[in-house]
Amino acid sequence: MTQDALLLIDKPTGCTSHDVVQKLRRLLGQRRIGHCGTLDPGATGLLVMTLGRATRLTRFLIQAPKIYEGHIKFGAATDTYDALGEVTAEFSIDELTEQAVLAAMPGFVGKYEQVAPAFSAKKLDGRKYYEMARKGEEVPESRKEITVFSLDSTGPLENGVLPFKLECSTGTYVRTLAHELGRTLGCGGHLATLRRTKVGPFTLENAIELDPLAELHDPKAGPWWIPFDSIPLPFAEVELDVSQTRRILHGQTVLVRDLPGEEGDWVKVQDNRRRFIAVGSVSERIGRDVGIIQPKIVFS
Repeated sequence: MTQDALLLIDKPTGCTSHDVVQKLRRLLGQRRIGHCGTLDPGATGLLVMTLGRATRLTRFLIQAPKIYEGHIKFGAATDTYDALGEVTAEFSIDELTEQAVLAAMPGFVGKYEQVAPAFSAKKLDGRKYYEMARKGEEVPESRKEITVFSLDSTGPLENGVLPFKLECSTGTYVRTLAHELGRTLGCGGHLATLRRTKVGPFTLENAIELDPLAELHDPKAGPWWIPFDSIPLPFAEVELDVSQTRRILHGQTVLVRDLPGEEGDWVKVQDNRRRFIAVGSVSERIGRDVGIIQPKIVFS
């Protein structure tokens, strides 16, 4: 049977996020599996996997801010901006001080446009950037607005390596940030290690690795499994009576009292048994606490 839930996985190094999807398809015996935010092969940590009907919630869950921990290695720049790439330039770090690094880091906090690395999975006419880069072809510049909420060191600078903690918006390339920090300091730099520890309300402490999961008789027996009805979404919840539920399940609008939010806001719609039945939007406000919900995604 198809299972509907979120599954928190601790991704190992050396595999892609798509590899995790493929392994879970075999392990759980179902095809409809996705994830909420890619991790590079060299990175480890939290992957929020969507199962069954939960795959239709990816558009909402993927927007959650992320928290990472890792290390930046100064003194060498690589073509991929991480430790898996070829070294393109080397620099002396004899004059590099921890004070200089700490002084430069706040310059990367805030909202700005970030350039995607040439070795990335972005596509142009169906071709991935890294495929073009490996063939020596020119890769077009791609910019995206990101927000870095915080960037802090978590330990001393030793042998040109700095441990750090980063909180950022979705779509942020941490290896680009490491590369740009090294360039700003004039000594080059690349991402040495990376581990994602949090995605929105989901934490790595509640995740499980693939091998231990495969050995369990019941994969749902742990905090890594979030049942469909309990999936937290980044907007308000409303509970409907029987007649309202019937209208929503038929794609019809309902009038709701004590409705939170403004026109255009999303809402998680539940029946009177708190079963998750739809995602809707506030199509119209009628007075202070009354409004109309239009169903947008309906779960039978």
